[in-house]
Amino acid sequence: MNRTHNNGELRLADVGKKVTLLGWVAKRRNLGSLVFIDLRDRYGITQIVCGDELTEAVRTVRSEYILEVTGTVVERQDKNPKMETGDIEIKAEKVVIINKAELPPFIIADESDALEETRLKYRYLDLRRPVLQKKLFTRAKIVKAMHEYLDANEFIEVETPVLAKSTPEGARDYLVPSRVHPGCFYALPQSPQQFKQLLMVAGFERYYQVARCFRDEDLRADRQLDFTQLDIETSFLSQDEILTLTEGLLKKVMKDVKNIDIETPFRRFKYVDAMNMYGSDKPDTRFEMKLQDLTDIFRNSEFKAFAEGLGPKGAIKAITTDHCENYSRKEQDKLTELAKKNGAKGLVVLKYENDTIEGSAAKFFTEEEKQALKEKLSLSNGDLIMIVSGEWRKTCAALGALRSHFGKTLHLYDPETFDFLWITEFPMFEWNEEDGRYYSEHHPFTRPMDEDLEYLDSDPERVRSYAYDVVLNGYELGGGSLRIYDCDMQQKIFELLSLTEEQIKDRFGFFIDALKYGTPPHGGLALGLDRVAMILTGSESLRDVIAFPKNANAKDPMSDAPDRVDEKQLEELHIRIVED
Repeated sequence: MNRTHNNGELRLADVGKKVTLLGWVAKRRNLGSLVFIDLRDRYGITQIVCGDELTEAVRTVRSEYILEVTGTVVERQDKNPKMETGDIEIKAEKVVIINKAELPPFIIADESDALEETRLKYRYLDLRRPVLQKKLFTRAKIVKAMHEYLDANEFIEVETPVLAKSTPEGARDYLVPSRVHPGCFYALPQSPQQFKQLLMVAGFERYYQVARCFRDEDLRADRQLDFTQLDIETSFLSQDEILTLTEGLLKKVMKDVKNIDIETPFRRFKYVDAMNMYGSDKPDTRFEMKLQDLTDIFRNSEFKAFAEGLGPKGAIKAITTDHCENYSRKEQDKLTELAKKNGAKGLVVLKYENDTIEGSAAKFFTEEEKQALKEKLSLSNGDLIMIVSGEWRKTCAALGALRSHFGKTLHLYDPETFDFLWITEFPMFEWNEEDGRYYSEHHPFTRPMDEDLEYLDSDPERVRSYAYDVVLNGYELGGGSLRIYDCDMQQKIFELLSLTEEQIKDRFGFFIDALKYGTPPHGGLALGLDRVAMILTGSESLRDVIAFPKNANAKDPMSDAPDRVDEKQLEELHIRIVED
């Protein structure tokens, strides 16, 4: 085999050249005296023309056969502007079948009507589709840009262990049994968090890694069990410096990959402001529809739903849209279900028509409340009004979900725009009623803000942290924080998270010990590489930018993983399966 060119590079300037091409048969058309073959490789498609003298040689050729074609480049009479090589074709002189192929279970083309499960089962065929190959090439360009930027900024790439100690905080760990130490387990890393901090203790100052991470959690379109993140940690940098450094990284990625010059610095929103305005800590600000606070208007309302929702931490908020004045009762019920799914106890839906607020709840409003509502929301005829009452965070989140729903279904934003922003000053803790304890909003190594230290004992929920998330078009691209570098402070945070002295020593003893040996102030972040690639390729799912992903049931249809193992393997690991 002596390939002279690939299938995406020949142009009119090459007419007359004798070439040899290799590739897969994307399409075969038999016109009697002529056979046309579209030959595909990773670079593109070239049309091959076979005359009578080659009829026998290509008689058995079918889709996905691999061919070696030798011939001369000629100008096409019927040019195809949709193909990069559409101005030329190859007049074949010799065709050799390198390998045959069975009939594929679906057409290997950009547009496919095959079910996703079928495509995942035959993923090696699915990946032949040019659209998927292009996405993976884009992903590779993203990684290359990240490497170049960080290398140029004096970062060192260091690999951290994949088999480590289980320190449960957050998602479930994937556990790996040890054959050498019966009854003991390694854990696959949810992130390299402690190791990258230990590298700062070790004095490396600037670390990064394209790290594989594992979390045993329910899947969705933008989440996988095993995923990849760009992990970064620095010493002696302020929060502003870390954010600026990250903006430079993303600026290079956007330029190198999309040839787009994004504006920096990114806008910054405090967590509480983002929730109040957009109902989300990862808001899509490409469109307006901000939340409006109605708490003062209905503070003394006799409407039972509002009165019950206004507890010590309660709020009443609303969003409006002028695009849904003809929403049916069934459509309004779907909005209510969406609000409930996101934490609301219910949803009040009203319409403003004929200069009047209409809806079943309106009869409980006083005239003063109606007038105040009209002025607060700047109502116009045809407006649809949605109101949620309840605990502040749940109220915001429910309306934020509705806002996102309208943004997408009503096409309220330009999908070709890229809207970067930062969310800062996250709460340090989140109270869990069911467990009766505090959990870390980010993770237990996040540093509390200096001005809130006085509330650690008296009012932990009031404490903000030096945590930050970078957001793009309503997706959290990644996040990080300044870390605790004082041993006593780290001990105190563990105690506030209801960890006993024994638990702290067992789970984090080695880490606490390390903090005693001159730990520098440090901080960092991690960017979800899969998610960055998903957004920059315009994909609907992470599965489109991962070579061999799991399906929604956390299974690989191609290899059938996870699967049972031999009894002998279990015996070696001292494991016995107990059936339900």
